Amino acid sequence: MTSAETATTAAPDARAERRAKRIAKYLSSFAAQHGGSADAVVEYVGAVATRIVLVGADGAWGDQVAPSYAVGRRAAELAGLTLHEEFGGELGLKVKTGPYEWKRMAGIQL
Repeated sequence: MTSAETATTAAPDARAERRAKRIAKYLSSFAAQHGGSADAVVEYVGAVATRIVLVGADGAWGDQVAPSYAVGRRAAELAGLTLHEEFGGELGLKVKTGPYEWKRMAGIQL
């Protein structure tokens, strides 16, 4: 492999790592604001995006979008989050919903 080929193959990896580090800052900030830790599930949204669903230690939830599954997973790892393969019942029980969420789930009925 020539040095030009090496530079070409390394460039996308370096770019993905920079993106993962940028997203990891947000994820770390979320965890710090919500009890010091967070659980995460990395899910495909479509061909060009991945969603990182977060549940803080205090039950607050949020999300962040990453450009690929690999970048989303790497960002969660860099942030030190506990990764789950799916958003199952155990993780769902940790989520605390407030009046705003209940109103949104009920639609206009409330």
